[in-house]
Amino acid sequence: MERPWDVNPSARFKRRLGKTAAELGDSRIGKDCPEFWELDDGDVAVIGRDATALLADRIPDDVSMAPDERIVVVPGDQFRSTIPDVVDD
Repeated sequence: MERPWDVNPSARFKRRLGKTAAELGDSRIGKDCPEFWELDDGDVAVIGRDATALLADRIPDDVSMAPDERIVVVPGDQFRSTIPDVVDD
């Protein structure tokens, strides 16, 4: 069965959304910082900690997760910092 949406394998990173974790004091300045990125096809990539093993058994009953999906956790203040970048003008 074909999915109505899937990852575009040719998408490229277009622009960072919000502030970096280092700017917010949530991470060291290094290569381990969470990030939100708009892709050139309009989709959004989230780089964060894979918390699937920690949280999968706690997802609500009305939530489903495909075998190729992961639960990714990022700092809440960093997520909220993306609001100005994602709100429609």
